Amino acid sequence: MTTIRIGSISLDCADPLALASFWADVLDGEIAFTSDDFVAVKLDGSWLSAVRVDGYLAPTWPTGDRPKQMHLDLAVGELESAVHRVVTLGAVPTPTQPAPDRYRVMLDPAGHPFCLTTQIPE
Repeated sequence: MTTIRIGSISLDCADPLALASFWADVLDGEIAFTSDDFVAVKLDGSWLSAVRVDGYLAPTWPTGDRPKQMHLDLAVGELESAVHRVVTLGAVPTPTQPAPDRYRVMLDPAGHPFCLTTQIPE
């Protein structure tokens, strides 16, 4: 039987190096490959890539004018310190926070929403 696993999560953006650098810092990854249009970040057991898309427009969450296509849920041990860390790296909290005691919705530098949460078990 063939095993299928996630090889990489790719995020569209206007500036691949800036976005990949942000995620490498957030996830303690390492930039392993760069070109003008693609940057790969090696993580512990997986990869994340940032891909240049001409005319890229960020999602407009939560209004949905330009809906998000996906988002990442990142498990954290302590919510406030995780929020502080990603903000210092360039993330922005969204004005809408549906359950701020359980998770925080953030935007990466390219406008992709992601959540920091203490609600994901080990």
